[in-house]
Amino acid sequence: MNATERTLARLPPHLRRFVVSQDYAAYTPRDQAVWRHVLGQLRAHLATKAHPVYLEGLEATGIGLDRIPSMEEMNERLSALGWGAVSVRGFIPPAVFTELQSLGVLAIAADIRTHEHIQYTPAPDIVHESAGHAPILAHARYAEYLKRCGLVGFKSISTIEDEAVFQAIRHLSIVKEDPTATPAEVQHAEARLHAANQSRRYVSESTRASRLYWWTAEYGLIGALDAPRIYGAGLLSSIGEARHCFTSEVKKVPLDASCADTEYDITRMQPQLFVARDFEHLFEVLEAFESTLAFKRGGDHGLQEALRARTVNHLVLADGRELTGRVVEALPGTHPVAEGLSTALARLEGPVLLSRGGQAQGKPWSGLALVAFGEGSLPEQGDFRVTLPSGLTLEGFAVGGGEVLNLRGTLAGQTLDLPNVAQLFLSAGLPSVAGGPADPAAWDHWFGELNAFTEGEGESQARARKASALPAPLAALYREVRALRESHAFDTKRLEQLSRATTAFPEDWLLRQELEELRAPRA
Repeated sequence: MNATERTLARLPPHLRRFVVSQDYAAYTPRDQAVWRHVLGQLRAHLATKAHPVYLEGLEATGIGLDRIPSMEEMNERLSALGWGAVSVRGFIPPAVFTELQSLGVLAIAADIRTHEHIQYTPAPDIVHESAGHAPILAHARYAEYLKRCGLVGFKSISTIEDEAVFQAIRHLSIVKEDPTATPAEVQHAEARLHAANQSRRYVSESTRASRLYWWTAEYGLIGALDAPRIYGAGLLSSIGEARHCFTSEVKKVPLDASCADTEYDITRMQPQLFVARDFEHLFEVLEAFESTLAFKRGGDHGLQEALRARTVNHLVLADGRELTGRVVEALPGTHPVAEGLSTALARLEGPVLLSRGGQAQGKPWSGLALVAFGEGSLPEQGDFRVTLPSGLTLEGFAVGGGEVLNLRGTLAGQTLDLPNVAQLFLSAGLPSVAGGPADPAAWDHWFGELNAFTEGEGESQARARKASALPAPLAALYREVRALRESHAFDTKRLEQLSRATTAFPEDWLLRQELEELRAPRA
């Protein structure tokens, strides 16, 4: 088993299905030229601008100047750092990206930016993911921060509008990378993203977590405020951004948890950046942010976050049981139940999955589930009547396994409209409410096919159009130049002939640069 196979083997099936083969042979000589140009520019510029570990990290993670790295090379090196890498296509769902990162696995986009977008691309590509994120993993403390940041993002609660924004961003990146896209198609994609952003009812936990990640792991600076260094992958992998960030046009402010409330625009260079004192500072900010989230606070706050999100999340009950489903109602009691909890009864819409310690217990329940809060007990079977300090009274017949029949109840003397058949749980408190299912693998097993994430026709068409956009004669020139470079057979006469041939393609400056390098005198 090679290093890449070992990385895949430690992933659960619900994550493994997002992984694609890198297909190294599909990279064209022009792709390799793009890589060489970007890495050469970055290494020259970042030698004195990046955190000192960056250049060491390039070597430590198997990332060289002359050619696009293979997954196998990267996994061989990353395994020594306790990390791994897998190939993916373009934008993947945020929950998948963050879960992979929490497991110490980089999701690396297999595609590479085009010649036209060489300075900066809003779409994920192998330059950004490998040359940006991987090198700084050589710093053990920062590598730990990335895992912790991934876990926080994974547990944050997202909304249905967040999903619409993700799909709109994904669509826009596909259109902008498609050389045949018309101005009307680009305009429509931009309008779709604007509409998706406008549809947001509030700023979700997931959005705030993504902002924290953006201003640290993607666009972070570190050190003295007046002379910081780069550590964020977005800056490390963008020639334009790496230069722009040190100009007077970019305001530098000390990093704090308020960065999670600061918006960003992926389609333009950033006008303001946050500067961390050192890598320990990142943990201080992350912990301050984490303390505001439902998975840490639980109680009424957690229920309200899940209720307004209208997405699948999970409640962690006082005894450690976990309930995954959609919270659709939270009825307040007449008296507090526990610290930070005054809700008497929460209603979850099916399907509902019971788990413990992140491991599913049996099959999903298709109907409604109710959680009554307060000190008390329910029989496993038979008639029951329970009165709780919140002012809630419930009675009915317990079938077994949490299922109840003929359920009736009152709250503060008022009769409740309750389902005749339901799953009923009793909990003395609510320590946590976290984003997504408690057991993602089991949830994916039961419902993954209904919500399958696929590359999509538009994405595959855009990739095919990019591959065919290069005229055959120009592609042939790139192939020969690449072959000369790899063979070290620098035939002066042939190089002169190739240089004359490039005049047929006056817009292709990259090929001319490749030839100028080969023709340059060698020591």
